[in-house]
Amino acid sequence: MILYLHGFRSSPQSFKARVMRARLADLGRLSEWQCPVLPVSPKEAIELAESLVANTSAAEITVVGSSLGGFYATYLAEKHGWRAVLLNPAVVPKRDLSHYLGEQPLWHGGGSITVLPRHLDELRALAVEKITQAERYYLIAATGDEVLDYRTMLAHYPGVRTTLIEGGDHAISDFPDYLDDVLAFCGREPPPAVASAAA
Repeated sequence: MILYLHGFRSSPQSFKARVMRARLADLGRLSEWQCPVLPVSPKEAIELAESLVANTSAAEITVVGSSLGGFYATYLAEKHGWRAVLLNPAVVPKRDLSHYLGEQPLWHGGGSITVLPRHLDELRALAVEKITQAERYYLIAATGDEVLDYRTMLAHYPGVRTTLIEGGDHAISDFPDYLDDVLAFCGREPPPAVASAAA
């Protein structure tokens, strides 16, 4: 099962999500795909993500997270022992999103969300100070990311499998070039869970 978590103000209509869904459809594997519309509340977003794969064993799940979705993916990987693919992930979103309090327009389909101070508190509660089992992670980071600093990503995910894109952008506009590697990683067996991982 591949659980795709989109970024802040994004949706299942994001470029990367659509590309990945289309490839899985071509492979006849669409039944393995979940890509929900995430609530603005981080707590509710995590609860929704967990509910969608509640009947799937941890060994069969890979969570793919883009930007803020990468922050969520890290929390879920540490909590449940899932594999995680991180696409220009947010590392300290409480700091980054503090500039977006109030009503914010969505990227796709119109509409807006309202970011409240409690949402920043919820983000803080989900923070992973240090990852465990680096082999569980695959990081794709672009040096040209205009939103987040790739160096912060590299520092937060030491020792993980990493594809560093020279240049590029936050959206990873050339994502199709890396899709086969992502899908191959999604098919790997995760390492055994470590008892202290959720501590």
